[in-house]
Amino acid sequence: MAKSAEERHPQQSVPTPATMPTPTKPQSLTRVSSRIQVPKVQDLASRYQYVIPEVKRIGIIAGSIILILIILSFVLG
Repeated sequence: MAKSAEERHPQQSVPTPATMPTPTKPQSLTRVSSRIQVPKVQDLASRYQYVIPEVKRIGIIAGSIILILIILSFVLG
């Protein structure tokens, strides 16, 4: 029992201008940008003042561990 072409592929409805959604007006950039608060450089510097010393400390510890591993590989290897 073969189906007709219309039964296999039902006709899709084509949107008309009356049924299409109306585009909304985009918000102005001034309204959007007034909501975003960009922190000042001084605020960031005071907030994250501990980061640079911590990164240096982590680098020193990591370097010393790698150096110890290299020395151990020569001694034990």
